[in-house]
Amino acid sequence: MHDHFGSEAGPTGGTVAVTIRSLGPTVYLPSAIYSLGQGAVAPVVVLSGTALGASAGTASVLVGLIGVGQIVGAVPAGALIARIGERPAMVWSSALVVPALLGCVFATSVWMLGFAVGAVGLVGAVWGVARQTYVTEVVPYALRARALSTLGGASRIGAFVGPFVGAAAMTVLGTDGGYWVHAVAAAVAATVLVLLPGLPVDRTAGTGTMPARVGTLAVIRDNLAVLRTLGLGVLLVGALRAARQTVVPLWGAHLDLHPATLSLIFGLSGAVDMLLFYPSGKVMDRWGRRVVAVPSMFLLGLAHALLPLATTVVGLAGVAMLMGLGNGMSSGLVMTLGADVSPVSGRAQFLGAWRLCADLGTGAGPLLIAAVLTVGPLAAAVLTMAGVGAAAVAVLYRWIPDR
Repeated sequence: MHDHFGSEAGPTGGTVAVTIRSLGPTVYLPSAIYSLGQGAVAPVVVLSGTALGASAGTASVLVGLIGVGQIVGAVPAGALIARIGERPAMVWSSALVVPALLGCVFATSVWMLGFAVGAVGLVGAVWGVARQTYVTEVVPYALRARALSTLGGASRIGAFVGPFVGAAAMTVLGTDGGYWVHAVAAAVAATVLVLLPGLPVDRTAGTGTMPARVGTLAVIRDNLAVLRTLGLGVLLVGALRAARQTVVPLWGAHLDLHPATLSLIFGLSGAVDMLLFYPSGKVMDRWGRRVVAVPSMFLLGLAHALLPLATTVVGLAGVAMLMGLGNGMSSGLVMTLGADVSPVSGRAQFLGAWRLCADLGTGAGPLLIAAVLTVGPLAAAVLTMAGVGAAAVAVLYRWIPDR
């Protein structure tokens, strides 16, 4: 793997080579560990809610509170990172998620659990914005997409492994095992960040390398034109990505598939997804962002359009793998586009607002499906998401800047 990322001026005026290898200990390893914890928690929130007496609908709302926490925390996260620096923000978010997870473990009511789950999402927003800002700052533009796609790939690998580790922990600790896995993973990620030396280009408050702070509202106002155009595009991307995780199990249930068969189909889709993060970044760096963005959303939209035609296990597996292909091609796309259009002054605040656009889309996708299902069949909901894919293609083609 060609991993040289050129050079970046350090705070002392020297030149520092930035490589994938140098980003590994400080970014990719802790990101994979933290994401493993997030993946372990995702399946257990519903179980915790029902154990406390929540109905199926209320338990579903509890799962959504993780996303609500991320949405609420996105913009404040940018302001915090601008104040204290990227690496300290990652360390503090890794530490603060632990008490939130303990709140999940020791919750005695649905309300307590909901508050703790929302806090987990809020702290996770700080982590997500901080790691994106960090990579954007230290990696030169020429190879930025490769670095951010690798970051996305590390997170996806962690999220893929997480449920299996959580399942193993739950055989010993019960339902709470998933929360304990995330707590341990977050503590390990924080330890890695503290013990391993950062890059010489690290920016931390008090070192003299942090830029002058600007107001969050001023940054958003100055970049509103980008946020309401290309930002709309990443909102559509988020909605389409989230929808695939909803429509595949719904269609599997429609076909009366065994849960184990559906899990295998998910595994195949995830495998295709994870294989493509580095090639997608390389293509974006060499031929531009649009070359990856438009085909990936086209394939995701096409897969949704084909889903109503899947009447067998093989057909559903094929559509799910096509979704994995489209999603894998877009690995790191949202982060790369955000980095490209972010201002030098107020970058962290802008990326917080950028993440808000993506998180709103992630929350809107399943809600749109639910809304259509109240008035029409599952096929209509799936085809609606295919239309969202077409809209994403059009918006991204129009608003992605030329190189």
